[in-house]
Parts: sequence; structure tokens; C-alpha cells
Amino acid sequence: MRAANDNDPFSRLPLFASDVEIAEAIVGKKAATRWMKERLPTISGKPGFPKIDAFHGGRAVPLVRVFYESYLGITVGKGGMPDRGEGEWKGRKH
Repeated sequence: MRAANDNDPFSRLPLFASDVEIAEAIVGKKAATRWMKERLPTISGKPGFPKIDAFHGGRAVPLVRVFYESYLGITVGKGGMPDRGEGEWKGRKH
């Protein structure tokens, strides 16, 4: 389980959240309605995006997080930052 983080909107959601709550966490309150109308129908059919759990009445937030981490290419290693292979900055060449 992840520790709560004020900068992480998913950490403020319940374990199973509604599509409205998830949309607000992903794109913010102002854009949530548009995201639900235009993006949710597309993304909900993608492999790995969790279906609504009928028993709990929402989508499993940890699975939504994992989906977006994969979608965005965010795989955090032990250093805490994605390894994108940029290498070490050596400063300006003279």
C-alpha cells in the first residue's frame, strides 16, 4: 500500500471510486465532465483499465493508478525517478 501524498490525487480517493471521482483525480474538476464524455468510453475498453466492480460500485483505484503508470511509461525504480536513459549531465562542453 502506498503512503498518502498530498500531491497525489489518487491517494485521496477511496479504494473503489466512482468515475466522477476518478475523472477529477486524473484531469481536475473543471475537465472531469468532458473527460468522462470523450475519453472514458475509449479508455474503458483498453486492456488493464479496471471495470466497475458491481459489488463495490466503483473502479479499483490502485488498478487505475497502475494502468496510468503503464500508459504514461512511469515505472519507478529504487531511485524514485523513471529511468529514461538520458545519462548523467556533464555540464556545458567547451
